[in-house]
Amino acid sequence: MIRVYITDDHPIVLEGIKNLLSARDEIALTGIFQNSKDTMDALSREVPDLLLLDINLPDISGIELSKQIRDIYPDLKIIVLSVHNEKAVIGSVLQNGVNGYVLKNSIGDEIIEAIHQVLEGHIYMCKQSKEIYHNQDNNGLDTIPKITRREKEILQLVTEGLTSSQIAEKLFISPHTVETHRKNLMEKFDVNNMTAIIKYATEFKLL
Repeated sequence: MIRVYITDDHPIVLEGIKNLLSARDEIALTGIFQNSKDTMDALSREVPDLLLLDINLPDISGIELSKQIRDIYPDLKIIVLSVHNEKAVIGSVLQNGVNGYVLKNSIGDEIIEAIHQVLEGHIYMCKQSKEIYHNQDNNGLDTIPKITRREKEILQLVTEGLTSSQIAEKLFISPHTVETHRKNLMEKFDVNNMTAIIKYATEFKLL
């Protein structure tokens, strides 16, 4: 029997997955959680064979949660369920060592296939995400850049319309330091203006 946990805070999605899994004799849904805290608490008591993990959670990002889980429970298989079809999101999830990536609009058979493939030791990507990730013409970031706490502060203040001098005054640092952080951000996001960075940061929920 395959023991499965689900972490997802969307009732309609949860209901659909519950119905899908309950129809399978070889799968037992042994835990349903809506946030990272409850998931980690449950894992501390019992580790299932596999976790179906939503990427958008109310407390922290599923990407961050997958990293935390992987560090503590390296043998737990994780399949991310996501509405995000951006190459950078897929890349960041895979970089954190998850075992599968399935878009939520995939057919139910793909989720079942993902569970079996992952438990056999394979990395599984649904048809759509595989096409997006391996499409050479798909421009954009390969992964979501990791930004520091200070970079995030500066980015937030830029979105509020503050100039480098105003940001420097607010954070008690020099304007030169602010400009250095701006430059580092542009290098990380591989763009040449802050507007593009704000677009990416908003899209990937970094702000």
